[in-house]
Amino acid sequence: MHIVRSYADAKALEDREVGVSDWVVVDQERIDRFADATGDHQWIHVDADRAARELPDGKTIAHGYLTLSLIPALTGNFVRFENLRQTINFGCNKLRFYTPVIAGSRVRARAVVRQVRQRAGALHIISEVRIEVEGERKAACVAETIGMYFLKNAG
Repeated sequence: MHIVRSYADAKALEDREVGVSDWVVVDQERIDRFADATGDHQWIHVDADRAARELPDGKTIAHGYLTLSLIPALTGNFVRFENLRQTINFGCNKLRFYTPVIAGSRVRARAVVRQVRQRAGALHIISEVRIEVEGERKAACVAETIGMYFLKNAG
């Protein structure tokens, strides 16, 4: 766990890997709940019988955006911001899905801080987050995320 109390603390994290999460299972129940939450019930995600007949691995695959949505939970303990007043998810600069997450797979996150700037009274931090699939060479997802962290004392 990295502690950030100031701009200098955050800047010291640039170009450093800040964490690797534990593995989590992306099972069919999680995929189905995501489909219900988003209304995306495309058969490749939710129809296990058809997937068994028509998909190369014979199993459904997770939504790409489900994979992306795991980032906050998987990376939440990499850096602790002391004196944090507010955090804003500012979005992504770049997002790519390289490898499907097959139902039942285990995934984890690996994050590197790429850039730290002061902007609009906040720490503006760009990170590269890779969602890795156990046993796969390529990442399932690589996202360049942007967060804005407003500290009570931004010294």
